[in-house]
Amino acid sequence: MSLPSQDQAAEKSPTSALRREINEELGTPLPFGDLLVVDWAPNESEGDKVLFVFDGGELTAAQKRAIRVDGVEVDRYAYHHRGELDRLLIPCLARRVHAAIEAKVKGETAYLEHGARLGNL
Repeated sequence: MSLPSQDQAAEKSPTSALRREINEELGTPLPFGDLLVVDWAPNESEGDKVLFVFDGGELTAAQKRAIRVDGVEVDRYAYHHRGELDRLLIPCLARRVHAAIEAKVKGETAYLEHGARLGNL
């Protein structure tokens, strides 16, 4: 049994997956910053996952114009105020996004389980 090379391992890293998914789903490379949230998300039908939320920063007008959604996994995008998240997202996703916003403000990385901080379970 051989271990993957450093290059092969880097191709499977969370940040390489993020780059690939941004390009595939939004049609353009976009910058991303710090890791804001790590969330363990149990799912009986799909298996447990560890999800990462990175800071997407603020896009320039040119970057916004370059976005072309793939029409498969993403059919549109929009900007919404934080106060609308609970109405627009399923509860665990809304909790994850709220935690990411709080982590960005505090300059930290939050660890969650199913969208909640451990003290809130």
